[in-house]
Amino acid sequence: MGGTIRTGGRGRLGSVLSGLAVAVGCVLFLGGFVWGALVYRPYTVPSESMHPTVTSGDRVLAERIDGSDVRRGDIVVFKDPAWGDMPMIKRVVGVDGDRIACCDAAGRLTVNGKPVTEPYLSRQGWGGKEAASPTGFSATVPDGHLFLLGDQRATSQDSRVHLQDPGKGAVPRSAVTARLDAVVWPLDGLAVIDRPQGFAALPGGVSQPGPVRPLAWALAGGAALVLAGAAYGPLARLFSRGGAGASGAPGPGARSAAQRTSGGARD
Repeated sequence: MGGTIRTGGRGRLGSVLSGLAVAVGCVLFLGGFVWGALVYRPYTVPSESMHPTVTSGDRVLAERIDGSDVRRGDIVVFKDPAWGDMPMIKRVVGVDGDRIACCDAAGRLTVNGKPVTEPYLSRQGWGGKEAASPTGFSATVPDGHLFLLGDQRATSQDSRVHLQDPGKGAVPRSAVTARLDAVVWPLDGLAVIDRPQGFAALPGGVSQPGPVRPLAWALAGGAALVLAGAAYGPLARLFSRGGAGASGAPGPGARSAAQRTSGGARD
């Protein structure tokens, strides 16, 4: 009986709430993990062709999509035998029937005669006005195809080097397997990849980001709830001991001393 800790209504309520927090946290964390595994696929960026948006060695999350969902400005993962039949990552700048050309008098890429602002092309490294491409080109995208460029236009092996192929540099929409949504490694580069607004005014607009932000909140919130619920028991016991010591109730050591002092005294 001396070692029994009695809990009142608050203690019971705290235990119930801590258990509920752990349960909800597990549902959020595990559910978010499963949801993410179904929606996203991790990739390692293989080259510098998409620098500075993503860099060689970056770990990224790519949303599993169908090629019909691709819009201009998307960074996609695709595989085409004409490009080496291995997964590649490039940015879509033209879709079915578009006329792609570079460069206008201001050094910009044009889509159907309309110039596109591409802020992700900063510091390309070939000097001068640093136009959207160090070499001029033009192409019409076949129906059901996509025209793809790297963000590092000085070195990227993209649609420009395949202009003489049967697809005129474009790849079929069916070759696309995923669309990049976020950089997850290294941590100092952690970011959601925004859709470029330079393509937003063109017909079809730009795509909407996948559920990467809700997933991140679910995982973080679930982990926080699990930790908070698991910590309740140890913290409650710690504060209970502290409260008992401060209440003035004699502990076992005090009772022993009192008994020794009274010794063999009798009434």
